[in-house]
Amino acid sequence: MTYTIKNHKHRFSAWAASRAASVKGCRFKAEIGKKIIEACHLHEFIDNPSSLPEPQKLDVQHREWRKNAINAGEKFGLKVSHGVAAKLINMYFKSALVCGGYHADIRVKALHPPIDSLILDSLIKDNVGGYEKEWRKFAKIRWSKLNSQEYEELISKLRSCFGTNNGFWQVESHWQGYR
Repeated sequence: MTYTIKNHKHRFSAWAASRAASVKGCRFKAEIGKKIIEACHLHEFIDNPSSLPEPQKLDVQHREWRKNAINAGEKFGLKVSHGVAAKLINMYFKSALVCGGYHADIRVKALHPPIDSLILDSLIKDNVGGYEKEWRKFAKIRWSKLNSQEYEELISKLRSCFGTNNGFWQVESHWQGYR
């Protein structure tokens, strides 16, 4: 097999996503994260963002990807929450597509940003959208413990503040990248 940039991007993106999503209570190696990503068929979009769902259909598809990630994780003895599944999915797409040069594509602009405590803390501190109380609620739950309804409520609130026209990834202006 010839090693291509597509293989290289997939390996790196799966590694980055796995490192970001593996948390206390749901620890897994990058090898397992890569298998979960492949079980969800996310790697099929790596050089083909035009095959992603239309922006208005993304949330429904994202729910299916999360369910598939949760089911795939169970096969490895993991109890994957919707928050952890979302982080794995969103970090994979961030690395492969958003930072991979497709950030201007309308479908890539609509992709969910990866959520963590740094973003939530910044949203609270800046009272983004006047939703300090709501951001505190999500921070108290913790991103890694979010269920499907909580995750979707968080995404809806973020979308109401940031929209997707300029790229939903711009939520990450509230992510400093380190503690």
